[in-house]
Amino acid sequence: MEQLADGGIRVEALAAEYQAQAEHWAVRLGLPLQDASAAFAVQVGETGLQIQQLGPQAPGPVRVDFVEGAAAHRRVFGGGSGQMIAKAVGIAQGVRPRVLDATAGLGKDAFVLASLGCQMQLIERQPLVAALLEDGLARAASDAEVGPIVARMQLLAGNSIERMRDWQGEPPQVIYLDPMFPHRDKSALVKKEMRVFRPLVGDDLDAPALLEAALALASHRVVVKRPRKAPIIDGPKPSHSLEGKSSRYDIYPKKALKP
Repeated sequence: MEQLADGGIRVEALAAEYQAQAEHWAVRLGLPLQDASAAFAVQVGETGLQIQQLGPQAPGPVRVDFVEGAAAHRRVFGGGSGQMIAKAVGIAQGVRPRVLDATAGLGKDAFVLASLGCQMQLIERQPLVAALLEDGLARAASDAEVGPIVARMQLLAGNSIERMRDWQGEPPQVIYLDPMFPHRDKSALVKKEMRVFRPLVGDDLDAPALLEAALALASHRVVVKRPRKAPIIDGPKPSHSLEGKSSRYDIYPKKALKP
């Protein structure tokens, strides 16, 4: 894994009993267990895997939790199939499309769609983020309420563009893209995840290639999530958009989704 310009990434156990797991992740991610100059730590502890930015002004750790916190709140109070994301991917009476989330990140949007009944496949190309997602899915699988939801979420490894171009088997009906957008907001209110991930992940400068591969593969539609005022991705124009307070969904239909 490439190192950061301003310091590396190390793996550490938060207690002695997690040392073996830390060693396992260090090998899998190709990261050292000791690095005094590291800017980030992948930490293994009681609550699973997390990434912690190091330093005096660093925000708290970032981890994936589908059982409690924001994911649980949205599952219960989020608005069900009336949510804009549900309308964007084509959820309707008797319609629960098979969806590929090709920019899965921490899996928040994929979890919403899975909780509404969609069969989800997820690709996250940044290995650290994919590791958090894998860990979060594994922990959620044993929960009585959330287990059946994450059973509808299949994590695929690799580069999204390559996976879509070399797809084997039945294509997804809908492909969902939420590429990292070049960020100009300097306020302290930028979400903790963004502050931690931007140095790790960077911006998705190949968004046009992502869109092109998605349009070639999806059988029914492609949906692109963008900041509300951001330009559309270079390439074909969407047929229409659904706009919310801070974001919008650009929709590229290929054929109608039917019950």
